[in-house]
Amino acid sequence: MRRRTALLPALALAASVAGGGCTHVGPKTVTVDRFDYATAIGESWKQQTLLNIVKLRYLDLPVFLDVSSIVAGYSIETSGNLGGQLSSSGAIQGDTLSAGVAGKFTDRPTITYVPLTGEKFLRGLVTPIHPRHIFSMLQSGYAADFVLGLTVDALNGVRNRSATGAGVTEADPRFVRALELMRDVQAAGGIGMRVDEDKAKGQTAVLFFRRDDLDPAVTEKAAEVRRLLGLPSGQEKFVLTYSPVRGGEGELAVSSRSMLQVMAAFASYMDVPEAHVRDGSVVAAQAGSTPQERPEGVRIRSGKDRPPDAFAAVKYRDHWYWIDNGNLLSKRALTAVMYFFTLADTGENGRLPLITIPAQ
Repeated sequence: MRRRTALLPALALAASVAGGGCTHVGPKTVTVDRFDYATAIGESWKQQTLLNIVKLRYLDLPVFLDVSSIVAGYSIETSGNLGGQLSSSGAIQGDTLSAGVAGKFTDRPTITYVPLTGEKFLRGLVTPIHPRHIFSMLQSGYAADFVLGLTVDALNGVRNRSATGAGVTEADPRFVRALELMRDVQAAGGIGMRVDEDKAKGQTAVLFFRRDDLDPAVTEKAAEVRRLLGLPSGQEKFVLTYSPVRGGEGELAVSSRSMLQVMAAFASYMDVPEAHVRDGSVVAAQAGSTPQERPEGVRIRSGKDRPPDAFAAVKYRDHWYWIDNGNLLSKRALTAVMYFFTLADTGENGRLPLITIPAQ
C-alpha cells in the first residue's frame, strides 16, 4: 500500500506533462493578435499622418513608412522527467522520488516596413485627387461642405480658401454659401453621383440634382447652388472634369487639390509655438489660421507637455502637437486625409522584400 501511495505523485506529473503537449497555442492567439496588431497599425498611421502635417508647416520633408506584412510566430516546448527508488521494508535508505518539469514559450513576430519613395509615390503626392474620388465620398455619406472644403481649390472657377507659402487667400463668399447649400441638399437626398462606362472615353463621373419628390425649399436651394457656381438653371446632370477655370456646357469643373495641398491646408490650422516663430523655424501664423479666425472646431493644438487625452499626438522639435479627442471636426478631417491618401495612388508596385521565417 505504501508503494502504491508513493507512485501517485509520479503518475500525476506524467499526466500533466502529457496533457501540456496536446495544447494548441495558435488558435488562442488569433483574436488577441488580430485586434492588437490592427490597433497598433491604426494608431501609428494616425500619428504618422499628423506628424507629416506638422512637418509641412515647418517646411520639413514628410516621410511615410508602410507596414507591408506581419508574421507572428509562436512555439511552446514542455518536458518532464521523474525517477525514484522503492526499497524493501527493511532497507535503511527508504523510498526516493525525484521529478522535474521544464517549459519554454517563444513569441517571435517578423514585421516588414517599406519606405514609400520613388517617382510613383511623389507623383501620387503632387497629382490632384481625381474629382470622381472626391464626390464618391459624398455619395458614401460624408458631408459635402466638409469634403469639398478640404479637397477642392475651386468649383467651376469659384475659389475656396487656399494656403500657400505666400500666405492665405480667403474663400469667395459664393463658394462658402454653395457648400452650405450643397450639404442641405445632400442631406435631403437631392444630389447624387454615378459613374458611366464608355469604351472610348473610359469612366465618366456624373453629378446630378434630383427634383422629384423633394421639398420645394430643397429644390430652391439646389437652384441657388447652380446660380452661385454659374451652372445652367434648367440642367440636372453635369460631367465632373478637372479644371481650375469654369467648365464647358454640361460640365462641373473641379480644381481638386493634391495630397500635399490637402495636408498643407490642414497644417495652416495649427497652433504654432511662439518660440519657433521667433527663431524663424516655422511658417508664422497667417490670416485665418489663429484660433479666433479659423472655422469653428478645426485645430491642431501644441504645447510643451504631452496631452492626457488626445485622438492623436506626436512630438516634434521639443513640442507636442495633438488633436483633442473631443474635437470631432478635426478628428474627421485627419481621418479623411488618411482615406484620401489611399485614394491618391501613392503606393509602390515593386516587389516586396523576401522574408525568411525560421522553423520554430
